[in-house]
Amino acid sequence: MAIFIVRGPEACDVQVPGCRPLPGPLMTALVLRALDAGISVAQRSCRSEQELLDTLCAADHCPGDILLLAPAACVHSPRLQRLLPRLHNAYVEVHEDDPHAPQARLPANLGHRLGVAQGYCVQSYALALELALEHLCCSDAGERVHVGT
Repeated sequence: MAIFIVRGPEACDVQVPGCRPLPGPLMTALVLRALDAGISVAQRSCRSEQELLDTLCAADHCPGDILLLAPAACVHSPRLQRLLPRLHNAYVEVHEDDPHAPQARLPANLGHRLGVAQGYCVQSYALALELALEHLCCSDAGERVHVGT
């Protein structure tokens, strides 16, 4: 099993020269949390809508894998909205927004969406990872603090 972090471009109609990477400490924390649960993590920041669609298709080879999908500027893309129901992988929709300025979401019930992680800026990825691990039944794995016996 694997979790794929797939980030859409910041502008949907043109190819962006480079995407902002996730902050190093956050990415390290995500990878360590997933590894504690026995899950591998891969990340791809896409520079265009077509690259996003191609990446989602390429990641759709094992139905047990989960996507953390940040559609970004492609949230309203008809092509993305047509593709998601055809994918086998479940996904958690992620938005890097804050609670005072929520970003648009993908339409409800589009594909195998497990939930939406939104309103915590880049920390939304940590919430999305926990939702994915819970779906994979490994959210308790790697917990270092236990209460009781």
